[in-house]
Amino acid sequence: MHVLPAAEVVTAYLDHLAVERGTARNTLDSYARDLRRYLRYLERAGVRDFRRVTESDVTGFGAALREGDEVHPPLAASSAARALVAVRGLHRFAHLDGLTEDDPAREVRPPAPAKRLPKALPVDDVLRLLAMPPAEGERPLRDRALLELLYSTGARISEAVGLDLDDVDREERTVLLDGKGGKQRLVPIGRPAVEALEAYLVRARPVLALRGRGTAALFLNARGTRLSRQSAWQVLKTNAERAGISTGVSPHTLRHSFATHLLEGGADVRVVQELLGHASVTTTQVYTLVTMNTLREVYATAHPRALG
Repeated sequence: MHVLPAAEVVTAYLDHLAVERGTARNTLDSYARDLRRYLRYLERAGVRDFRRVTESDVTGFGAALREGDEVHPPLAASSAARALVAVRGLHRFAHLDGLTEDDPAREVRPPAPAKRLPKALPVDDVLRLLAMPPAEGERPLRDRALLELLYSTGARISEAVGLDLDDVDREERTVLLDGKGGKQRLVPIGRPAVEALEAYLVRARPVLALRGRGTAALFLNARGTRLSRQSAWQVLKTNAERAGISTGVSPHTLRHSFATHLLEGGADVRVVQELLGHASVTTTQVYTLVTMNTLREVYATAHPRALG
């Protein structure tokens, strides 16, 4: 049986992607780069025949990507995953095309990207942000009510703009949010947010509503129709810039801050899970990592034997 050089299979695979699959040039270039690196790895491992590649060769390549070598720096999980996707595609192609008897990469999973810790603002920054919209004018009153509600309830921006007038009970101080998968949840709302909503509903929303055709939406835009998610995100972004908060602001900033500040204040993680509308407590537990980092910092600077 003649030797099947890996380089020949790579060339055939890239031709297949270009001609039969119409793969974009940028994607082809990045696959070619990753697969050249794979070829060099197989060569150094002494694999001359592509049919002799084993699952441990593929996993070894994945590990080598993460560790780096004298020529290449270590790759982040996302970049290593992209390279392994190219390798998995190569072996799947070779197997389906009858070039190899099996697919050694079939069971190899790309590394999971590192969990990014949510960025929460310090309480002082949140208070400065909430004080940014002036207390007069239709849009500033709306913006203040929106920001107060986002921080008070931990709502996603999409949930906040989806609110109708009937979803807010100002007497009971609760808000009914429509979460992911059509799941509704009732969450309490703080007095400052209720007061901001009152000011908006009495002094601003009726003026905005006159410009539209009548809608039950709680938050209205300048045309009197429901405020969009993009516009609500712009409200947060603009006011964060005015408050001098330039880094780490995302559409979920106030949601992250809500969860982190609750946990730092001693709230049970399962209660926070309910308030956020997470299906699993493991999703919420990422916030406990944030608070543990804060505790470590305080401990390191405050405990006399912390560095001992």
